[in-house]
Amino acid sequence: MLSNTDIALSISKGWKPNNYLTNLSVAHFQPDDWFVAPFVFPIVPVALSTSHFYKFNKADLARDNVQRKPRFGKVTPMLFGTTQDLYNCEVDQVIIGIDQIGAVNYQRAGTPGIADPRRAKIRLATEQLKLHMDRMFAEGFFKPGIWSNEYTGVAASPTGKQFLKFNDANFDPVSFFGKLKNEMMLAGRRKPNVLALGVEAYEALKINPDIIDRVKYSGSTANPATVNTNVLAQLLEIERVVVLNSVYNRGGYGQEDMQFVCDSKGALLAYAAPNAAIDEPTAGYTFAWDMLGNGQYLAFDQFEGEKGTHTEFIEGLISYDCKQVCDELGTFLTECV
Repeated sequence: MLSNTDIALSISKGWKPNNYLTNLSVAHFQPDDWFVAPFVFPIVPVALSTSHFYKFNKADLARDNVQRKPRFGKVTPMLFGTTQDLYNCEVDQVIIGIDQIGAVNYQRAGTPGIADPRRAKIRLATEQLKLHMDRMFAEGFFKPGIWSNEYTGVAASPTGKQFLKFNDANFDPVSFFGKLKNEMMLAGRRKPNVLALGVEAYEALKINPDIIDRVKYSGSTANPATVNTNVLAQLLEIERVVVLNSVYNRGGYGQEDMQFVCDSKGALLAYAAPNAAIDEPTAGYTFAWDMLGNGQYLAFDQFEGEKGTHTEFIEGLISYDCKQVCDELGTFLTECV
């Protein structure tokens, strides 16, 4: 039996002598389907951290260059041009420490889940890298000034690149997004297939009177009419509607300032290629480099600290570039609510 002195010593090391539940722990890890970056634009694995890629001239490809063949002669060969663009994958890192002495109590007690220091901190490192990638997605794709085609929501009398806010009773989302789709088809030769919505923009669109009016007679007592991402996608004739739920703490250590990663009042209408491909346009790509040469753009390692410190560290590495590829295939909406 432990003496009071032994118990006090254990407590001073951060260990509580009570027994813990073996089937329960509480940890605010974000649900996987809330992360943004993997679900909007394709991830392109690349062998080099920095390199170029070709872009064929859209105007030349869309021009009718076929001519009537003259008798005994030939037509002038078609001319078309190419340009180059550059991606650059930088390496970002997170390191999380483990106190080996403090971990002994957890190991001997068989404490499960998040309380196990090694298991907890590997998962924590994974969460940190995914959250960081979401923040870089927001910086690279989801804010004013990124896309040339940008519209702003107003409370009344929209003109030019303006529209009535989503929560305005007079806003007609089907006509508005139909207009934007036609503009993109003319400018980029692709029909937009994804609508990424900030959380407030999504909630406002769900209760828009025009949307409600289109679905209100489709329900029954057993299956009441509801508006969700699938319903919006069908009404707006867009393949995917994605809600940008990802959340992060903007406060420093010891502070809490919870914010949505992506502008909650914004929206992005875009054509995103289903997969990275040759001879295929897309509004954006996330170029991802396997910096350790193991085929993984999310890489982890575990290493010992200095002798005498009785510490070890979990390291997470990520290398990527959130790159706008075809400006004409993205339309950003700001102040939707």
